[in-house]
Amino acid sequence: MSKRSAAILLALTMACMPRGAHTAPDGDPEAVTDMEAMVELAWRSGCFNCHDLDTTLRGPPWRAVAERYRGQPEVFDALLKKIIEGGGGAWGDEVMSPNRRVPEEDVRSLLAWLLALE
Repeated sequence: MSKRSAAILLALTMACMPRGAHTAPDGDPEAVTDMEAMVELAWRSGCFNCHDLDTTLRGPPWRAVAERYRGQPEVFDALLKKIIEGGGGAWGDEVMSPNRRVPEEDVRSLLAWLLALE
């Protein structure tokens, strides 16, 4: 994705959600996130290689993931494991690549942010 596309995505993302903090769906007070920081972390972690906010790329759009799992805090750990170890089956035939190089703390923060999207 080009820097211009990234800037547009960041602007749209920030326009769609209030600035400031969001608490993780699992209630973890450690997983309070900031929109700008989360978008930057997602870029550094390589998430935008396969995902987008509203468009299906290789993986599902993040808003669709948030919608599917909204109100289900019990799935947090299962999703965390799938992000780190990889897996498939929930969104069709595509398989999510493992993300073992991304620190678990960062994955937790990104997942909490993603699940809070509306």
